[in-house]
This record gives sequence, structure tokens and C-alpha cells, in this order.
Amino acid sequence: MRLKVLSSFVFLFLFSFLTISNNEVEAYKYLGVIHTAAKSHFIVGSSLMKALAEKGHEVYVISPFPQKKPIKNYHDIPVPSILKAMEGEINNLFSHHERSMVENVMNYYKMGISWTDLVLSEPNVQELMASNHTFDAVICEVFLSEALFGLSEHFKAPLIGLGTFGAALWNTDMVGSPSPPSYVPGTGMKFTNHMTLTERVGNLAFVTFDRLFMDLYYLPRQAALYDKYFPQAKRDMYEVRRNAALVLLNTHVSLAFARPYVPNQIEVGGMHINRKAKPLPEDIAKFINESEHGVIYFSMGSNLKSKNMPQAKKDEILKAFRNLKQRVLWKFEDSELEGKPDNVLIRDWYPQDDILAHEKVKVFITHGGLLSTTESIYHRTPVIGIPIFGDQFLNMANAEKQGYGLMLDYQTLTADKLTQALNRILSNSSFQQRINEISDRYRDQEMLPMEKAIYWVEHVVRHKGAEYMHCAGLDLSFIEYHNIDAMLILYGGIAFILSCFVYFVILLIKGLAKSFRTQTKRTKQKRQ
Repeated sequence: MRLKVLSSFVFLFLFSFLTISNNEVEAYKYLGVIHTAAKSHFIVGSSLMKALAEKGHEVYVISPFPQKKPIKNYHDIPVPSILKAMEGEINNLFSHHERSMVENVMNYYKMGISWTDLVLSEPNVQELMASNHTFDAVICEVFLSEALFGLSEHFKAPLIGLGTFGAALWNTDMVGSPSPPSYVPGTGMKFTNHMTLTERVGNLAFVTFDRLFMDLYYLPRQAALYDKYFPQAKRDMYEVRRNAALVLLNTHVSLAFARPYVPNQIEVGGMHINRKAKPLPEDIAKFINESEHGVIYFSMGSNLKSKNMPQAKKDEILKAFRNLKQRVLWKFEDSELEGKPDNVLIRDWYPQDDILAHEKVKVFITHGGLLSTTESIYHRTPVIGIPIFGDQFLNMANAEKQGYGLMLDYQTLTADKLTQALNRILSNSSFQQRINEISDRYRDQEMLPMEKAIYWVEHVVRHKGAEYMHCAGLDLSFIEYHNIDAMLILYGGIAFILSCFVYFVILLIKGLAKSFRTQTKRTKQKRQ
């Protein structure tokens, strides 16, 4: 009897041990590259790296924003020089409208080359490259930084791209996802997926320019940086770029519109959002809770700083706020704001995610960045957008089309226009109803965006780069991809055969006509 009990105990112990062992997640080692001084980009990328660290993986993160408090399994590799390099550009973002779209695109690409050089020359990055570290995968933000892909080649690890503001030419090229300009608007355009003929012509012109400038000017210069910092690499930048294992996108079809993706381009939009709101700071919570008519939240994001607006523009905004019965939270990066009415509370930082989750927040005035629009949808808060640059125009055009927001032009913004937009959203329940519907469909996913991102990042390592998902279209030239050579042969051959047929028919008709005329002439002669 005792032997049976002892045997059962041993069996249960071994079974429990094996079960626990099988459920344990194998720990991997990831290198994250979130290189820009754009804080919003870092928020997305670092949320993934922190989640991986929390799950037990070891992560090293190259970024300008080292953690203030140590995080288990999370190791910072600071690149402070990029903050200084981007400071001037960030402080002058409101002047973007003074340049043409073409000038802005050219400026972005030139800045990208400079940033990439700075990151790769940083002592901390050079020290990492000289170390004996190994990584299971390199997760690199895809934002004007192609030479940084060399880190995956250097460490002989699969490359995972992270598109912090959705699908764009830079990241779709890495996996072969098509982007038909007939219904996929270029980044920076104010179009939706349903364009008029005039808009399609404009979109095609912009996409063509973007492609040519990127291929003929920008990428060769990134390739030169790649060769400079990775002289021993077996593969060149172009080969590494078109053999990415995976690209994660900070978007979701429910937030924008349907478009084609290959299997290793995965939408994980909103993975940074707090699914459970945290308590607000006491003074902010008091200001919101005591508002009789609700609150309007105003933030131009982490890069655009309201304090850098021209004084005339600040005065117009304050004039609009002064006449509201609602209270206003304004993210304003200065301790003083001349002419501020009592119903406006300014702070240089707000916990935006948790504020938008509050039931008394009625409208979000935003620059239209992807993080802000995604958070507004998740938390069911209608928006008024004042886009300044990049994908903000595209995001707000989509918000207007889908009926959960309004877009205002920054250049012509006045107190009257802002007041009218606020009154329209506050008085028309359709905006709230529409964003509720979109929020419902966004929340209705098979798994949380962060869970999906972690699954695919681990999947790439488990399957040694997941080469089985590589799209064959990436191995074809432009002529081969678009079947131009095959069409010339097939349609050219058909055209040649038809031409020959038509030619012989014409000859036959001419022959018959000549024969008929000859016969007619002979008949007339006989009659005479």
C-alpha cells in the first residue's frame, strides 16, 4: 500500500515537473534599434521591447531615451547625439507648411542619412559591435535608417522591421507587399482609399517622385554608409533589406482601410495602449472630475510643441477656449501662458492614454499622429485634427471620411473655425456614435496586438528566420515583377499575328478588287 502511494507521489511529481518545463518559454536575446529622437516612435518600439523583457527575454535597446529606472532584462545603449542633431528640426516643425511637399520629402531623406551616420558612429554602438554579444533577432525601426539593417548582418541574426506609423514605401519594400497608387495614398497626402481622377493623378505623380528620389538618391547613400560601417558584411544593404524576416506595422485595418499585405507583414497597431487605465495625478483628476460640462483635451504630440506656435496662433486658440463652457487640458511646454483663461489647465506633459480613457473627456484636439488617433479610437473620443506634416494629413483625412473627426488647416486656423468645429462635434451625436462603432470593431480581435507582436517575433526565432514566408516577388527585377517582358512577347506576338492577318486580308481584298475591276472592264469591252 505504501509502495503504491509512493509510486503515485513520484508519478505526480514527475508529471508536474514535465508540465511546468513544457510550459516554460525559451528565453531569446533581442537587439532593438529605436534610433530617432521622435518620442512617439520610441513609445511604440519600447513598449514591445519592455513586453519581451517582461516575458523573460533579454533585450538590448539602442535609443536616445534610456530608462530612468532599471528594468529587469532590459539594457540601454544610449545614443545622445541624435537628440542634439534633431533638436533644431523638432523646434521648427510648425514651419513645414512654408515648404512644398517635394522639399519636405527631400529634407526627410537627407536628415535620415545624417541620423543614420550619427547612430552608427556613436561610441556605445561601436562598443556593442566590438563586443562578443550574440542576438537571436534584431528589431529595427524602419524610418530613414536602412544602413542600420547592417546590425542584423553583423550579428548574423534575422532582421525584423518595425513600422512605427504603418505601411510605407520603406517597409513594404522589405517584404514585397504591393501598394497600388490607384487606391493606396502616398504618405503625406490628404487622400483616402477612394480617390477622384484628379487625386489619382496627383497621387501617382507623388509616388513616382518618391520612388525615383528614394532609389536614385537616398538608398545609394544609405548603402555607402552600410559599406563604411560594415565592411566585412557578406551581403550588401539591398540584399539584407529585401530579406527581412518580418515587418510589424503600427496600424490595423479597422483603423484605416483594407490593403494587401504578404504574410510576414503583420498589423499590431495600438500595442502600446494601456488596456487598464491608471489613476490620474490628483490635480488633473480634480480638474476633470469637477467639470460640469466635460473636458476638451488638446495636445500636438510629443514632437510638435505648442509653445513654438506663433503668438498670433496661440491667441486665436485661447480666444476659442475662453468662450467655452467646457474645461480644457492643454499640453503646453512652458510654465506660463499669457492670456490663459481660468477654464484652461496647462502642463508640459499629460498621461494621454489615461486621460482619453476618462468618461468626461468629450473631444481630443490633436495633430493627427497615428498614436493619438489610435488611442482616441480605442478610448472612444472624437477628434479635431490640425495636421502639420507626415502621415498626419492621411490620418485626419481618414478620420473625416469615417465620420469620427474633423480636420482644420493650421495655416488658416482662427478662433471662429475652431469654435465651430468644437460645437459641431459636441452637438452632433453622430461623431460619438461613429467612433463607438469603430472602437468596437478595433477591440474585436483574435488576440491583443502586443500578444500578436510577441508571437511573431518569437516565431521568427523559433523557425530560424522564417524564410518560408519570403515573397518571390522580391527576387524579380522591375521588368520581371510587372511582367513587362512576358507581355511584350505574348501581346507583341498576338499583335504581330493579327497584323500579318490584317495585312494578308488587305492584300486579298486588293487582289479581289483588282480582279473585279479587270473583269468588269472586259465585260464592258465585250458588250461594245
